[in-house]
Amino acid sequence: MPLGAFSVSLNVKDLSKSKEFYEKLGFSQMGGDMKHRYIIMKNGTTIIGLFQGMFEGNILTFNPGWDENAKETNPFTDVRDIQKKLKNDRIKLSKEADEKSKGPAYIEFVDPDGNKILIDQHR
Repeated sequence: MPLGAFSVSLNVKDLSKSKEFYEKLGFSQMGGDMKHRYIIMKNGTTIIGLFQGMFEGNILTFNPGWDENAKETNPFTDVRDIQKKLKNDRIKLSKEADEKSKGPAYIEFVDPDGNKILIDQHR
C-alpha cells in the first residue's frame, strides 16, 4: 500500500532559529511561508516540515499522490482506500476522511508508542 511522499513534521518553538539550524545541515526551503508559521525544507530526498504553534508534538506525515518534490504521481492510493485498509486491520483512527468525498482529505492515528501519523492527501 503506497502512502506517498514521507516527511517529518516538527513542532518548533522559533521558526527562524529552526530554519537557520536546518540550513546548516544542508536543508533548503522548498515550500511553506514564514508568515504562515510553517516551512517545508528538503535535503536530497529527505523532507521536514517546520511548524510553529500549529500542533503539539511531532508527526510522521505521508502525502498520497505526491512524490518527494511535491509533484503528482499516478496512479496513487487514495486516502479513503488507505483508511478502509487500516480500519479492516483494526487500527483506530483519531480523524477519519469522509468516505463519500473525493479529492483532498486526511486521516490521523497513532502508532503503539503514541507517535502521531498523518496521511494528508492534497489532490
